[in-house]
Amino acid sequence: MLSDNPALLGLFTIVVGVGACLAYFFFSNVFLDKVLFPARGPNAGKNINRANMIRPWLFLFPALFALTLYLAYPVFETLRLSLTDRSQGGAFVGLANYRQMMNEAKFWEAVRNNMLWLIVVPAASTAFGLLVAQLTDRIRWGNFAKSLIFMPMAISFVGASVIFKLIYDTRAADQNQIGVLNAIWLKFDGGIGSVVFLQLLPTLLLLAFAVVVAYVAWTFVRGIVARGEDKSIWLLPLRLLVAVGGIWLIWISLNSALGVWIAEVPYGEPQTWLTLPLWNNFFLMVVLIWIQTGFAMVILSAALRGIPEETVEAAIVDGANPFQIFFKIKVPQIMGTIVVVWTTITLTVLKVFDIVFAMTNGQWETQVLANYMYDKLFRANDWGVGSASAIIIMLLVTPILVWNVYNARKEMK
Repeated sequence: MLSDNPALLGLFTIVVGVGACLAYFFFSNVFLDKVLFPARGPNAGKNINRANMIRPWLFLFPALFALTLYLAYPVFETLRLSLTDRSQGGAFVGLANYRQMMNEAKFWEAVRNNMLWLIVVPAASTAFGLLVAQLTDRIRWGNFAKSLIFMPMAISFVGASVIFKLIYDTRAADQNQIGVLNAIWLKFDGGIGSVVFLQLLPTLLLLAFAVVVAYVAWTFVRGIVARGEDKSIWLLPLRLLVAVGGIWLIWISLNSALGVWIAEVPYGEPQTWLTLPLWNNFFLMVVLIWIQTGFAMVILSAALRGIPEETVEAAIVDGANPFQIFFKIKVPQIMGTIVVVWTTITLTVLKVFDIVFAMTNGQWETQVLANYMYDKLFRANDWGVGSASAIIIMLLVTPILVWNVYNARKEMK
């Protein structure tokens, strides 16, 4: 009966779950106070103190048990599986699964795409969220605009993927295009409008992106040579990594800007957007950026409202223009919040699966680590390599989690 009615089953589960928790806390306290350490006899005082020392652990036990069962145990079991071979009856094979994984082109494709997602999605989501947070505070209907931008957060990744799959949909040239992107694309015929929107505008955006990357990279790297900057040894690898990544992104941007002008554009032909190498990754990223911009906007908007008005007024008195106020006064004061938003979105990106699975299933060079893990575990039934890829994802996520927890505790102090 319950299995035929999901709503009734959910209600039953809630009642049983809450009832079980109440029963646990009630009877565990009764056992502690009446049986284990009764508050009577010559040792009543000691028993009360002992009971009070144990009582917090009674309350913590369900959470600790759940964390152990659903977090700690899967980690150790996944690590064990990554060192065994299921086809050999679970025999220990050491690092053979990791070597096999490293020798697969699909794994390195997934790593490359994940790195691309890590560079683009957190940066774009945080930048758009900060821009929207700043602009919506200046208009009368800002709260309504924020509600609209935050709305995608209420949509699941799979639901958003279905929406954008319809936007990218392709039909034959002699049929009506239900995909918005192709419907717009077919309006271009090579005239002046095509030059402006498909060549000049992308070139300006790519050059602007290169300038922003160069500025950010220089902000990090100048600490190596500038006086008065923190020259900690542990910051040096990070600065060098940012410098190398910045040079790479600038090169890609300039190369792409040149390619916009020399590429042959297939006007009048519907495009299968999700099969275009490299570009299809960006079309997938748009989905996550669309969702995460609302999250970044809400957090950063609260941070902007928390900036003391005195600092802004002092900057205005000193003759600062709006851009200087924003970049020199506001942004430095909320840099901690920006970093938290950035790293939180980074965690989401490292685990991205639903969007790729629902839209391309890792085909056409769009594979990511989580989808690679799924393919190995549930399609190829290769638990060893699948578990090894899961460990790689965990190793990538853990430092960011630790850093976030460290900063949260530091701010609380």
